Amino acid sequence: MSLDAPGCRISFTLNGTEVSADSPATARLSQVLREKVGAKDVKVGCDAGDCGACTVLLDGAPVCACLTAAGQAEGRRIETQAGLVARDPHGRHLARAFQRHHAAQCGICTPGMMVSAVALLRSGGALTEQVVEDALGGVLCRCTGYRSIIAAVLDTADRPAETEGGVGAVIERIDGWAKVSGAEQFGDDVSPADALTLRVIRSPFHRAAFRFGDLDEFRDAAGLALILTAADVPGENRFGVIPGFEDQPVFASDETRFKGEAVAAVVGRPDLLDAMPDFPVSWSELPSNLAPDLAVAAPLLHADRAGNVMCRGYVARGNAKAALEGAAHVAAGEFSTGFIEHAYIEPEAASACRVGDRIEVQCCTQAPYMNRDGLARILGVSPDAVRIRPTATGGGFGSKLDLTAQPFVALAAWRLGRPVRVTYSRAESIATSTKRHPSQIRMEIGTDAEGRIVGARFDGSFNTGAYASWGPTVASRVPIHASGPYLTPNYEAKSAGIHTHTAPSGAFRGFGVPQSAVAQEQLYDEMAGKLEMDRLEFRYMNSLAAGQPTVTGQVFEQGVGIRACFEALRPHWQRALREVAACNVSSRPHRRCGVGIAGGWYGCGNTSMSNPSTIRAGITADARICLHQGAVDIGQGSNTVIAQIFAEALGVAVGDIVLIGADTDITPDAGKTSASRQTFISGAAAKLCGEALRRQILRLGNVGGGAKIHLRDGVIELSENGASHSVPLPEANAQGYALEAVESYDPPTTPLDQNGQGAPYAVFGSAAQMAELEVDCELGTVRLVRITAAHDVGRAINPALAQGQIEGGVAQGIGLALMEEFLPGRTENLHDYLIPTIGDVPPISSILIEGGDPHGPYGAKGLGEHCLIPTAPAILNAITHACGARIRDLPATPDRLRAAILSLRNGGGL
Repeated sequence: MSLDAPGCRISFTLNGTEVSADSPATARLSQVLREKVGAKDVKVGCDAGDCGACTVLLDGAPVCACLTAAGQAEGRRIETQAGLVARDPHGRHLARAFQRHHAAQCGICTPGMMVSAVALLRSGGALTEQVVEDALGGVLCRCTGYRSIIAAVLDTADRPAETEGGVGAVIERIDGWAKVSGAEQFGDDVSPADALTLRVIRSPFHRAAFRFGDLDEFRDAAGLALILTAADVPGENRFGVIPGFEDQPVFASDETRFKGEAVAAVVGRPDLLDAMPDFPVSWSELPSNLAPDLAVAAPLLHADRAGNVMCRGYVARGNAKAALEGAAHVAAGEFSTGFIEHAYIEPEAASACRVGDRIEVQCCTQAPYMNRDGLARILGVSPDAVRIRPTATGGGFGSKLDLTAQPFVALAAWRLGRPVRVTYSRAESIATSTKRHPSQIRMEIGTDAEGRIVGARFDGSFNTGAYASWGPTVASRVPIHASGPYLTPNYEAKSAGIHTHTAPSGAFRGFGVPQSAVAQEQLYDEMAGKLEMDRLEFRYMNSLAAGQPTVTGQVFEQGVGIRACFEALRPHWQRALREVAACNVSSRPHRRCGVGIAGGWYGCGNTSMSNPSTIRAGITADARICLHQGAVDIGQGSNTVIAQIFAEALGVAVGDIVLIGADTDITPDAGKTSASRQTFISGAAAKLCGEALRRQILRLGNVGGGAKIHLRDGVIELSENGASHSVPLPEANAQGYALEAVESYDPPTTPLDQNGQGAPYAVFGSAAQMAELEVDCELGTVRLVRITAAHDVGRAINPALAQGQIEGGVAQGIGLALMEEFLPGRTENLHDYLIPTIGDVPPISSILIEGGDPHGPYGAKGLGEHCLIPTAPAILNAITHACGARIRDLPATPDRLRAAILSLRNGGGL
């Protein structure tokens, strides 16, 4: 058969084995590799050559498999990540280097990175950072910040990573080898071979009325198995994440409220779906509002609410108005940020099977129990009738907390009694997933003559989109944090979440705090200028110390680390100021150097509400220790950190533990992976669980608390005072465990009163970062030189994982500051929506401050959100230091910065 025919037999060598597949020659090679010959280590993130996750070697040259026609592979040699690690010394050594350097976090970009790196290593050329960046520049990563990847490629000596160590040890990720070897399975990798495919019919308008034609006739004519609409939802046609705000329909039933909202789903064989004629729906576009200033007075989006203001937040302490009126100095300004896309490299994917009267869903998620309960309401069944089996999650950052694809496949599989799968396209993912809330902020701060803060006022409105999602959390969290980690005796902060006809805004690494930091930290810089004070010293003087009240009146007697963060930056700051001064007397007047600094803080866990995690562990009759750990690891390292904490508490090696990952049937609820809570809260539960199991073992062996536990040849041995003996284990229970422990931890918090006073979090983490950069004043471009980040982590359970979180958070902060802005209906791909590439992220120096905390396990605090919060304001402050221009409306793109520079020149500055 000719390769020009619609279907043909294509033969090639895959990782050393001759294979062939029936496929059109024009099909994507990525699709043939994944669906026809089972090479699921080839990942698909965009189908447009933008992300590079699908990179393979074609006759030794790296190519994007999604842009390569299958017919081009005829008679040629293809190598993928799994084959390279198994068969090529460069691949094996690189995999070990990725493990040592923790260069795979979520792991979805790792195949593309490693394949590209092997091609570079085979070339035999000299390796430098720039050479590595050039070779890997076509592959995007959203987790790592790229620095660990560069380090791994530069260090491929054949030596293993460390696999053992308790709290404080740098050991490799427990789940890391699956990611670097190509064995890890993500949402689109696990669907049953006989699964039907589902596709969603979505609104092409920001707001529209719609009407269906004859769906039964269309279904039969197109050969489809099923069409679903709102009429087919057996339970509640709505979902959400905050009780009382479950307002998003599975399928719109009256009108659509954002571009991309689902109105129906079709299910069938992929070939029939590809050939399907236009779906019988007619649209009537309606007036829409995309910005909060228009939406406040616009027609109601939700008839059951009194206006388009979804909710408000408020914190007040002292008399801010009087304090500002009496202040010696006042700095004020208005600031804005736009929609920010999560841009995880793995689009949403899920599959479902009906098993008797139960539904089982496999999906990429951050919140398995929340998914379970939400699907139960939609299906009209009890939560016990729903099982969520999380796959590996290729990046989340908050958006994969919400239900996305899961309701569609669950409904279809429930109705059909056979497996159903769905994977979003990149455009579909970006158009419909939640975003970071756009913000419009007005803030003013005042100080006395010596520079001590006397008062601050904050007023922020946040575009929460068509539905609530995590909008109430943002509205409540921002006023608590908008002072920053500074002593502010008189304070008033207001926030409002406002509905518009856009995709819902949800959780994104910080829940609104990065937006408020953009305002507060730029104003603190302006205030330091008014006072003619060093910018770091102004912050240090005003930063909170132990025993001082926060703006909610909460007092921490220990664990307040912001001053230590600024102190750690002081020598770097002084060095950078000297270097910037020297740079700016050079003969390049259009290029100016600058350095900026910013602080930040973040409360770990839910705000003023119960927030428990539960961990279970058991010992089998043959002395295997099983840890049921339901905290979903989305790349941040909870699988490893929680195992290290548990092992330390139990007194065994990490390698002695069998990790049983998240599954609502077999692991207890460890809560959602968000709000920097897993190391702190699930870690605390793991510590309690390990201690409880240890007590049972010691009692059984009749030894003291200092005895050592050893596992040998299927038995437990205890040693004490030079003597050792075996422990006889009791008969196993119904779950198969001779000994078992289940422990929970819920951090102590109190509700806030009407003025926002109370104890919203048991633990705050804090951070200070400085950015060094160069501005080209003629082009408006920014070149980052270095980021130095000091973070109060309480105790670093695994310092390498902490460093990885910092580097990844900084990279996302760079995007927030300089390039990222989602425009509904316009930037629904990864070549129009820009995220930082490997060339955009400079060297990052991480400083871990370990002051301990009374609540965290072994003193540990959460870290995920904190990493991002100071980055953007530090960069913005450095831009102003370099060229004098102040950017208040993000991002600071070249056109905006150039306009600000010209405006400053026309006004007599610069």
